[in-house]
Amino acid sequence: MNPSTALSRVLVDELVRHGVAEAVVAPGSRSAPLAIALADAAARGRLRLHVRIDERSAAFTALGLAKGAGVPAVVVTTSGTAVANMHPAVLEAHHSGVPLVALTADRPAELRGAGANQTTDQVGVFGESVRMFTDVPAAEQRSGQVAYWRSTVSRAVIAACGAVSGDPGPVHLNVCLREPLVPDDVRDAWAEALDGRADGRPWTVVTGRREPAGGSVGAEARTVMVIGDAPAGVVDAAWALGEQQRWPVVAEPQSRRLPGGVACGPLVVAAADWLDRHRPDRVLVVGRPTLSRPVAQLVSGGVAPVDVVTTNPRWADAAGGARTVYTAADLIAPEPSGSGDAKLLTAWTAAGERAQAVVNRVLDESATGAQLPTGLSAVRSCLRAVPSDALLFLSSSSVVRDANMLAERLPETVLTNRGVGGIDGTVSTAMGAALGRGRGPAYAVMGDLAFLHDATGLVLGPDEARPDLCIVVINDDGGGIFALLEQGAPRHAATFERVFGTPHGVDVEALCAATHTPYQLAELDKLDAALAPEPGLRVVEIRVDRRSHRELHARLHEAVAAALTGSLPAASCRTA
Repeated sequence: MNPSTALSRVLVDELVRHGVAEAVVAPGSRSAPLAIALADAAARGRLRLHVRIDERSAAFTALGLAKGAGVPAVVVTTSGTAVANMHPAVLEAHHSGVPLVALTADRPAELRGAGANQTTDQVGVFGESVRMFTDVPAAEQRSGQVAYWRSTVSRAVIAACGAVSGDPGPVHLNVCLREPLVPDDVRDAWAEALDGRADGRPWTVVTGRREPAGGSVGAEARTVMVIGDAPAGVVDAAWALGEQQRWPVVAEPQSRRLPGGVACGPLVVAAADWLDRHRPDRVLVVGRPTLSRPVAQLVSGGVAPVDVVTTNPRWADAAGGARTVYTAADLIAPEPSGSGDAKLLTAWTAAGERAQAVVNRVLDESATGAQLPTGLSAVRSCLRAVPSDALLFLSSSSVVRDANMLAERLPETVLTNRGVGGIDGTVSTAMGAALGRGRGPAYAVMGDLAFLHDATGLVLGPDEARPDLCIVVINDDGGGIFALLEQGAPRHAATFERVFGTPHGVDVEALCAATHTPYQLAELDKLDAALAPEPGLRVVEIRVDRRSHRELHARLHEAVAAALTGSLPAASCRTA
């Protein structure tokens, strides 16, 4: 057995022993030993292998698999620019705490800096975005290496899971491989036994749970809780505490638990006069809220003192106003429980209900006589059509922000890429999440630019697993979100359309045909039928008009603010 084959087989075996069940491979020459070892493990039913031709899509697919399954997933690439193409997914995993194991093939030491083909400096290429980096030397035909190989994998998986640090995230093993890069027919025994621990146990395990002593986030009665992006267990604990303490809760879609919470939270918080009359004595921030400027102002410390609950050393405090930082272990009910201010809870809850009624009225009115629906109306219709037992993936940019403004029912599992908040890798992440979850229907709602940015995610070979995933493309022919920002103001109209609007005119149906992906163009009044659960991968397109984005959002903010301050008669809001 040649050294590269021995090394790769041991690495893969130890990964499987640590519970890794999903691996994604992009084709390459230098990575051949790793790819072959993974294919062999898949053939024996030890893990499931996915192949993608694009390293960026491969990495985001692995990210989605880890999100959907809740356990580490592996992605393997060859050397050179292939490694760099993984960087966006590594950054997302870093900021969102997803256990991603990156195995990159590299030249051995003697070929580094020597002008060898397809090489670059891969040592530490991901910088501080990984929880652990190891440059694994090329294997040699000698004893004394197997323990190092297996313990290195153990360290990597333990670091990725945050089993000791409490801070899960990506890890990077840069594996040096010498030729020959494919198994040979030589049956000579290796210099030492390649076997791992008996009974299939991992080489190294961590016993017990890492759980800080913790304390309590306090029982301040007039508290408003804001829940951003955070691990599911932390989100559940925060909601339980908020309900027990009777605190108003403003939560982003991926962290929303209904029934409960303040409906249309960003619009309520944006109503400055109302907020001034219903200020809390404290804002408790759980996780990392990123979707709303009004909510960002609320958690900045300018409205009330801010305390933060974090799951890692990088707590959310962009404005530098945090007074106290708690760990997730502090999300325990203080004594006495149920001490919240009933008037504050009632005021915030009622404001959310009124805001929801206003939003529905304005959106219904905007549909009258319009040739194309608005993006907000399309997102609202999608949320109403998705089954309650589905997995829902919301893309960054407009879609997740539109969902954040609405108070629609959400399915039991909502995922996003809010670590860095980019639109790259959306199709692949959603596909991986659907495959990783492995049960029930899955939906991904995304804008046209997010869809086009990761169109190669639709490229699947004939032997690849296909998820039961419906990709809904809300197509406004460009970057509609920019219309809501400063550059979307009328005075910038001369440069806006080309530089920010970026119309593309892509025929989504033709693109789907090129990848043999079933396609359907749907109207909002027929969306329930179009989104009915079906097996397999498919794309549903909804065409909307982005010219109305800025004006519609302004109308919503004005109408909600007026309703909350009593400027509108209550009857005009009772349409929900």
